[in-house]
Amino acid sequence: SVPACCSARYNLALLAFLGFFLLYALRVNLSVALVDMVEPNTSLAKNTTSNVCPEHSSTINVPRNTTGEKYSWDADTQGWILGSFFYGYIITQIPGGYLASKIGGKLLLGFGIFGTSVFTLLTPLAANLGVGYLIAVRALEGLGEGVTFPAMHSMWSSWAPPLERSKLLSISYAGAQLGTVVSLPLSGLICYYMNWVYVFYIFGTLGVLWFFFWMWLVSDTPETHRSISRAEREYILSSLKDQLSTQKSVPWRPILESLPLWAIVVAHFSYNWTFYTLLTLLPTYMKEILRFDAQENGFLSALPYFGCWLCIILSGQIADYLREKQNLSTVCVRKSFTLIGMIGPAVFLVAAGFIGCNYALAVAFVTISTTLGGFCTSGYSINHLDIAPSYAGILLGITNSFATIPGMVGPVIAKNLTHNNTVGEWQTVFYIAASINLFGAIFFALFASGEVQDWAVSGYNLHRN
Repeated sequence: SVPACCSARYNLALLAFLGFFLLYALRVNLSVALVDMVEPNTSLAKNTTSNVCPEHSSTINVPRNTTGEKYSWDADTQGWILGSFFYGYIITQIPGGYLASKIGGKLLLGFGIFGTSVFTLLTPLAANLGVGYLIAVRALEGLGEGVTFPAMHSMWSSWAPPLERSKLLSISYAGAQLGTVVSLPLSGLICYYMNWVYVFYIFGTLGVLWFFFWMWLVSDTPETHRSISRAEREYILSSLKDQLSTQKSVPWRPILESLPLWAIVVAHFSYNWTFYTLLTLLPTYMKEILRFDAQENGFLSALPYFGCWLCIILSGQIADYLREKQNLSTVCVRKSFTLIGMIGPAVFLVAAGFIGCNYALAVAFVTISTTLGGFCTSGYSINHLDIAPSYAGILLGITNSFATIPGMVGPVIAKNLTHNNTVGEWQTVFYIAASINLFGAIFFALFASGEVQDWAVSGYNLHRN
C-alpha cells in the first residue's frame, strides 16, 4: 500500500473536508442570523416560554450591536424562509448524481459550492428587496448544494481504494459536522458584535476562495491528476479494477428494483428525521424549555455536532481497521455501525425528554445521542459505494432525495406538536424521532448488502441477454 501522508487521495479528502465545512456553515448561518433579522415582537415572544424550568442565565451583558436592519416577519414566514432551502436541495439530488457520472464530480462540486457562496453574498440584498426574494435566494442556494454530495460520492468511486473507503469518506463528510459546530456560535458572535449582514459576507467570501483552490488542485480521476505519484496511481487503479462498470447507460430499472438500495433509502430517511428535527429545533428547545439564553445557546447547540464530528472521524478509522485487519465482512461492519448509530441516538433522545430540568443531563443526553449518530457515516452512509461504485453518485442522489423530505416535513410537524411548549409535547417529538430511527435500523439490518451488485458491473448486460 501507498503511504497516506501527503498522498493525492488524502489531499482530496482534506479539500473536500474544507468544502463541506463551508457548505454547512453556509447552510446553518441563516437560522442564527434570522433571530437578529426579525423585530423582537414578531417572533414567538416570551409568552410561549414554558415555566416548567426556572430561568437561569449567568451572562454578563455586553452592549449588543443593533445596527442591522430589522424585518417584521411572523413565525409562519420564518418557517418558509428556513424551509425554502430544502425545496431547491431536493430537486438537484438525482440530476446531480447523473451529471456527475457524465461531466465528473470536480466541476459539479466546485460550482455547486461556488453558486451557494455567491447567493449567500446576495442574501442581505434579497432580504431588503422583500421576503419573496429571500426565499428565492435560499431555494437557489439549495439547488447549488443539492449536487454536492452526489458529486463527491461520484468522485470517490474512482479515487477511494475499497479498504480505505470508510476513512477517506468519513474525513471528507466530517467537514459538514465541524462546519455546523463552528458556524453556530461564530454566527452568533458576529451578529452580537458586528451586524447580521457580515454573517453572510464572511462565509460567502470564504466559499468563493475555496472554489479557486479546488479548481486548481483537484482532478476527477487518478489518471488525470497532475502531481500524483506513479505508485499511488497504480495502487488506486488496481484496487478498483473489478469494481467499476464501463457501460455508458444507467441501468435504471435494476437500480430501482434493488432491495439493498431501498435498505439505504429507509435508513437515510430515518436518520435524517432525527438529524434535521434537532438541527432546526435544538436552539428552540434550549431556549423555551431549558431556558438558556442565546449566547450560551450557540455554544451548547453546537456541542452535539462537535461530538458527532469526532465520532465520524474515529468510526471511519475503526470500520476500515475491522475490515482490513480483523477480516470482518463489509456488510457486517455496515450493519453493526448503522445499528449503533441509530438505536443509540433513539434511546438517549427519549431519555432527554424525561429528565425534567436537569440542564446538564439534558445537554449530555442530546450530545450523546447526536454523537452516536456519527457511526452511521461508516454504516449506511457509504454503503452506496459498496453495492455499486460506478453509480454511487446516482444512488446517493436517490437516497438523499428521500432523505431530504424529513428536512421539509420534520420541523413543521415538530412545530405543530409543540404549540404550548410543554415538556409533554417535546416528549412526543422525541418519541416520534426515536421510533422512526428504530424502524430504519431494523430495516437496514435485514436487507442491506456489502457486495457489488450484479447490475453494477460491466458484464451485466451480456449475462442478462
